[in-house]
Amino acid sequence: MVIMGTFLLLAAEASALHSELSEEGATHGFGLNLDLFETNIINLAILVGVLVVFGRKLLTNILNERRAAIAAAIQEAEQRAQEAASALSQVQEKLTQAQAEAQRIRQASEESAKNAKEAILAKAVVDVQRLKESAAADLNTERDKAIAQLRSRVVAMALQKAESQLRGSISSDAQQQLIDRSIALLGES
Repeated sequence: MVIMGTFLLLAAEASALHSELSEEGATHGFGLNLDLFETNIINLAILVGVLVVFGRKLLTNILNERRAAIAAAIQEAEQRAQEAASALSQVQEKLTQAQAEAQRIRQASEESAKNAKEAILAKAVVDVQRLKESAAADLNTERDKAIAQLRSRVVAMALQKAESQLRGSISSDAQQQLIDRSIALLGES
């Protein structure tokens, strides 16, 4: 870049010098004629040569830098694509694991609900059976109490009747013996 600027400065100076010499009438000297219609083949060849020598290096450098920048951008894009593909595969793997875990939890909860239902039904059957047995036992107890009460009433009534009949038909000595015997029998049992 600096060389190109220097070259253009020299060309401008040469053109100015050539203009001065042309005005003075001198036609001798070395210089660059930048007027396209008056330019000779040598000046054009020198200009093209300088541009090719210095411009090629400059253009080559610019193109090499551009190529390196493009290659770096491509490499970075490929690396990001690989990272994205890796992240995608990890996320898909986690999704698959999460779906499998959800299915396992669903099956476990269904199995647990089924077991709880069966346990509740079994407990209900046991409770109903126990209640039936308890009710039957209570019924038997109440029946036995009722029978015992009836017996004691029947016995009391029979004793009253027997006592009233005995009082009228048995003497007081015989009554005393009968009472003593009954007391003795009650004491033995």
